Amino acid sequence: MVKLNKIYTRTGDDGTTGLVDGSRRAKHDPRMTAIGVVDEANSAIGLAAVALKETDHAAILFRIQNDLFDLGADIATPLGEFGGDNFEPSEMVLRIVSAQVNWLESTIDALNDRLEPLTSFVLPGGSEGAARIHVARATTRAAERCMAELVQSEPVNPAALAYINRLSDLLFVLARVANNDGAADVKWVPGANR
Repeated sequence: MVKLNKIYTRTGDDGTTGLVDGSRRAKHDPRMTAIGVVDEANSAIGLAAVALKETDHAAILFRIQNDLFDLGADIATPLGEFGGDNFEPSEMVLRIVSAQVNWLESTIDALNDRLEPLTSFVLPGGSEGAARIHVARATTRAAERCMAELVQSEPVNPAALAYINRLSDLLFVLARVANNDGAADVKWVPGANR
C-alpha cells in the first residue's frame, strides 16, 4: 500500500522526476510525458464518471481509473534491474496484463451490442455525459500517441500499449451509450457549412 506522509519532496526542483527503479528523468522526457498524459486521461475520465452519477457506466469508468494508475506505474518502471528483463509483473513490479485488455474488449462488445450500427461519424457531443466521455477519449488518444513515441526509443509493455488503444475504443462506445444508446448522437454532415 502506498503511504504519502508529505506531498512535496523538493527533489523535482531541478527539473527531474524519479521513476520506480530510483532513476531520475527530465520532466520533459518522453517517459514522463506519457505518464503525465495518462494522468490527464484519468482526470478526464473522473470528470465523465461524475456526470454519469451512480450508474453502471460510472462504475466502468471508476474501474478504468484504477487501471490507469496501474498503467502509470507500469510506464514508470522501465526494464532493467528493478523492472526485470521482461514485462512480467512481480511482487515488486506492477504491469498491465492481458486480462485487463480482455476486460476492455468484453466490455466494448457488451456495450456495442445494444447500439445500432453507425451510418456516419459522430461529433463529440450530445448529452453532457457523452461530451465528457469524448473529451476523455481524445485525451486517451493523446496518451496513446505519447506511449507510441516512447516505444520508438525504449521498450514499453505491449499489454500497456494494447490497453491504451482499446481504452479509447471503449470510451467511444460508452459515449454512444450515454447518448441514449446512440439515439442522441450528433451526426457529422460532411460539407454542411460550405
